[in-house]
Amino acid sequence: MQVTPQIHFRGMEPSPALEAAVKHRIERLAQFHPRITACNVVIEAPDRHSRQGGIFRVSAHLVLPGADLTAGNGVQDHAHEDAYVAVRDCFDALQRRVEDVVRKKSGYRVKHHPATLYGAIDRLVPEEGFGFIRDNDGREFFFRRESVTSETDWQSLAVGTKVRFDENEGEQGPHASVVSVA
Repeated sequence: MQVTPQIHFRGMEPSPALEAAVKHRIERLAQFHPRITACNVVIEAPDRHSRQGGIFRVSAHLVLPGADLTAGNGVQDHAHEDAYVAVRDCFDALQRRVEDVVRKKSGYRVKHHPATLYGAIDRLVPEEGFGFIRDNDGREFFFRRESVTSETDWQSLAVGTKVRFDENEGEQGPHASVVSVA
């Protein structure tokens, strides 16, 4: 974080423990976006004229390059009779907003699916429930009975059967998944 956070207490004496909890939550936000340029937090004590436990209100304003984020717990939630719970909920909402900003700026990372390959059954060990496929480039892939799709019957596979499959990298080398007759 590039600036010291401003923490204000309204209707109550400043609490070093509560201030430390807020600073800890701000440090957690900096893990998601290290260029926080400003952070203002207001912790407001409940009205003293309440007959039952009052509700703390916490609001936070965070400035990032290209983003101005605000979060607060204006909803009357009895869990917020505890100031620490009110701080937690406010910063959880703020964290979701920071994550959204980071996600949008990174361009929503898209999961890449493995390419479908073609080959033939090279070896089968039916009693053990596994086998090997040799693809069209001569590479060998391990596969298990559970990798064979429901449309393909395990019993119908034999050495030389043409198959299509997805390549995955395992701890002991490449393996095939989503195996079906081509």
